[in-house]
Amino acid sequence: MPMSYRRELVVRWRKWSHDGQFEPEGDWRVWLIRAGRGFGKTLAGAEWIWARARETPGARIALVSGTIDDVRRVMIEGTSGLIAVARDDEDVKWNAAKGELRMPGGAVAYAYSAEAPEALRGPEHHYAWCDELAKWRAGDAAWDNLMMTLRLGERPRTLVTTTPKPTRLMRRVMALPDVTETLGKTRDNPHLPDTFVAAVTAEYAGTRLGRQELDGEMIDDVAGALWTRGVLEACRVRHAPALVRTVVAVDPSVSEGGDTCGIVAVALGADGLGYVIEDASAPGASPEGWAARVSACVERHGADRVVAEKNQGGDLVKGVLKAAGIKHEISLVHASKGKVARAEPVATLYEAGRVRHVGAFPALEDELCGLVAGGGYEGPGRSPDRADALVWGLSELMLGARGVASVRVV
Repeated sequence: MPMSYRRELVVRWRKWSHDGQFEPEGDWRVWLIRAGRGFGKTLAGAEWIWARARETPGARIALVSGTIDDVRRVMIEGTSGLIAVARDDEDVKWNAAKGELRMPGGAVAYAYSAEAPEALRGPEHHYAWCDELAKWRAGDAAWDNLMMTLRLGERPRTLVTTTPKPTRLMRRVMALPDVTETLGKTRDNPHLPDTFVAAVTAEYAGTRLGRQELDGEMIDDVAGALWTRGVLEACRVRHAPALVRTVVAVDPSVSEGGDTCGIVAVALGADGLGYVIEDASAPGASPEGWAARVSACVERHGADRVVAEKNQGGDLVKGVLKAAGIKHEISLVHASKGKVARAEPVATLYEAGRVRHVGAFPALEDELCGLVAGGGYEGPGRSPDRADALVWGLSELMLGARGVASVRVV
């Protein structure tokens, strides 16, 4: 792109940029842009720094990233960095040896590496821009020293631009009382090539990597959880082999607008492994609504049996399933122990490498990762309904009465 065209885009960026790149209102001290790759975080950071430099003559600004090379390559010299964002009439002088970027009006931006937190002892700043906070190796020390330097002017502020990772420093910053967050996904940027968005979505959508790097989600493991993200990622496959048996498992919801009705299709492969092939769960559906969804799932996958929990609704569960047109055998199971206790033998199957997920099931996997050994649940929603359905299904296929001694089949 010719320089004159690029400069015109920079000058008029507020007309073509998206809402997530604009400074939020309010009396915040830290603005955290937590978003996927390609969202436009770097451009937002560079524009914000320039706005502060223009309104504060003589401003002292800290630029901090994982390494000095990251500051130079991305924040200063990058295609969306501070030099590129400067207007044609703004004289910018970058002294790489000193790590200083001199801007009009006497403002100076100083480059710092998070790997050298001691360099942040002594200087004073009006503003700071921290990039890719999740990559900072000496994160806490660098952050703490940086915060001590923000003592110039009436309103020192910090912008953090990062793709999230579950680091201690990320959690600290997200929990600050005076932080304002902007959340965003890769696809929120309308200027990315459609082919790129389509390709990365097809490859990574729903996976831990995709949810973190494309959707900007904080994907964390719960201490003591029966399932970890690593185990689930290791069991993911694109296709299932020949299947010898399929069941649809149901954790019913007996009232309309209540909890999600968990509906999960699982199959036994010719290779002896279990395969999770669909999460067809129905949030807030009436009994008739989720029963119809169960019936459709049975037909899609040629299931030979429906396994449904009887604890809530008793024979009503079988009645609504029959009314939905299900002619296959329906097994009602009664659990005398809690969801976590029932899940433990199935989690062991995963640890042994005996279960595969055909594709990604984000909502189901979030619930699995929220089941904690000892009986707790720390996942999304009030109850792990999808996970419970999966447990019923894989128990039927792979464990039988030996693996689920707390279950009575009627």
